[in-house]
Amino acid sequence: MKLGFIGCGNMAKAILGGVLKSNIAAKEDVMVSAAHAATIEKAAAEFGVKTTLNNAEVAKNSDVIILAVKPMYYEAVIAEIAGSVSPEQIFISIAPGKTIEWIAQRLGEERKIVRTMPNTPALVGEGMTAVCYNEQMEAADKERVMAILNSFGKAEEIKEYMMDAVVAVSGSSPAYVYMFIEAMADAAVAEGLPRAAAYEFAAQAVYGSAKMVLETGLHPGVLKDQVCSPGGTTIQAVEVLEKQGMRSAVMEAMTACAEKSRKM
Repeated sequence: MKLGFIGCGNMAKAILGGVLKSNIAAKEDVMVSAAHAATIEKAAAEFGVKTTLNNAEVAKNSDVIILAVKPMYYEAVIAEIAGSVSPEQIFISIAPGKTIEWIAQRLGEERKIVRTMPNTPALVGEGMTAVCYNEQMEAADKERVMAILNSFGKAEEIKEYMMDAVVAVSGSSPAYVYMFIEAMADAAVAEGLPRAAAYEFAAQAVYGSAKMVLETGLHPGVLKDQVCSPGGTTIQAVEVLEKQGMRSAVMEAMTACAEKSRKM
C-alpha cells in the first residue's frame, strides 16, 4: 500500500509512527508533504520516508491519502490536489467540523472519503479514533482504513451525526484531563509532595482509573462508590467537587466544544 500524508504535524507523526511500527506500509511506500522544508526534512530524518513540498505529488502517488492539515487549510489543499486524484484512492480526513459531504463537494462526489476524529494520545499508541465512511467505501477499503487507525490505538465506527460529540468527549478531552492532573498535582505540592512525585502520582491515578473502567466494564459510579468508604476521606473530597459543580462544568465545557465543532 502506498500511503500519503498531506501535512506532518503531531497527529500525522503519530499515525505514521503506528503504521510503520505495525508494518502496514513500508517506509519507502510512504510520502509526506508539508508547507515548509524544515518540516519534511525532520520527517525524512525521523522516519526515513519520501518527502515533498508538492501536495499534488502526494495525491498522484498514493493509494490512501491522509489529509493531516488544520481545518482552515482544507479548502486550499483540496483545491490543490483535486485535479490529481482518482476514484480508486481513499481519502482520510482528521479535521473536526469538515463533513463528508463538504469534502466530497470539493474533492469529487465519486471519491472514497473517510472522516475520522483521532486524539493526541495516539502519540504514545493509546489513541481513540472515531470513523465514518461514505457510500463509495467498500468492505476491503474499510478493513484497510481500520488497520491504519488501530495501529496507533483503538478505532470505532460511528454514525457521522455523532462526530461532534466525539470531538468533545475524545478529540479535545485530553486537554481537560491534563488540567485535572495539573490541578491535583498543584494541590499535592501545596500539601508538601515534591513536584515530580506529584505529577507521577496524579497521572498514574488517572491512567489506572481509566484502565479500571475499560477492563472491568463496571459503571464509573460503581467504581467511585468502591473508593468512598463511609465517613472516609474520599467522600469528603467528592462532596466538595459536587458543591463546586465539577460535573456541570465538564458537561458545559463539552457542549461548548461540540457546538464549536459544528460551526467549523
